[in-house]
Amino acid sequence: MNIPREMAFTTLGRTGLRVSVAGLGCGGFSRLGQGQGASVAHSIGVVRAALDAGINFIDTAEQYGTEAIVGQALLPSERDQVVISTKTLVNEAGTLRTPQQVVASLHGSLKRLKTERVDVFHLHAVAPRHVGYAIEVLAPALLKERDAGRLGHLGITETAPRDPTHECLSAAIRSGLFDVVMVAFHLMHQNARDRVFPLTRAHGVGTLLMFAVRLIFSQPDRLQAVLTDLVRRCQLPEDLGRAETALDFLSAPGCGEPKDESRQGLTAGSPLDAELVTDAAYRYGRHEPGVDVVLFGTGSVAHLHTNIQSILAEPLPAAIQALAQQRFGRLVGVGLDSPVVVDVP
Repeated sequence: MNIPREMAFTTLGRTGLRVSVAGLGCGGFSRLGQGQGASVAHSIGVVRAALDAGINFIDTAEQYGTEAIVGQALLPSERDQVVISTKTLVNEAGTLRTPQQVVASLHGSLKRLKTERVDVFHLHAVAPRHVGYAIEVLAPALLKERDAGRLGHLGITETAPRDPTHECLSAAIRSGLFDVVMVAFHLMHQNARDRVFPLTRAHGVGTLLMFAVRLIFSQPDRLQAVLTDLVRRCQLPEDLGRAETALDFLSAPGCGEPKDESRQGLTAGSPLDAELVTDAAYRYGRHEPGVDVVLFGTGSVAHLHTNIQSILAEPLPAAIQALAQQRFGRLVGVGLDSPVVVDVP
């Protein structure tokens, strides 16, 4: 399948790195297909397809079990053309990692990735109560590794299901130590607009967007259950309790984006069309001011291309964006179910 638009690139905050606006995430439910039992060769093929499509930003982590796959997929001659982001947990199974353990984790990642230097190294899934430890104890050790040339930029990721108000990132950005953050933002969880993006833009911090599309957007029954529950808890008015009503704004002209030749002519169908909702969700996140890279995970080359097309599509019409903010802008933490290892309470 040919990608109808050329890949778009942006600068990742003050890092100066030129990165594709679509980033391949190697975790999540799919883990490049490993989560569904795919072969390593298949997963390597997914990475190769992403590179062929113009993606130059790849995000993985020690905990995902996909670093070695990324390392095998990249040719030595391509290393300087690809921006690699990986991570280590701060809190593993209820125990805080020491600086020595975090540095050892970095070295292990470098070995699995077959590289002497990773471009972005994150402290991963940091809970608000541990951000002080990350700043005061772990970051100094990793900054020494940066000075030694083993990492380019220090990053931090929030544990979105347990930090829906972004307390970790607010503190981390203000510390001045982190060049990149990974933040959750989507159609029904928009508070990063006020709590995170003003800070990242003011401090020149690069942003990686996770959770742009959640299961609620690809599974109509799940979406309906979420909306019903939100009405029950008085977080949405009763007239938005049906998905057909809550998402009727997606039937406006300019929302539907054809994905491939088999779906040419797809415009506004049912707002419960999973492809239509997913497309709108990617476009909504991609064009939010303050977002640099939209991460997505997949184990399918066809799905990879579909996601890229949505991320590269034009913004949703202004009136549609306004309705999405009006209807869902006050929601917090909706759909932040996490398929990866997160901090233990």
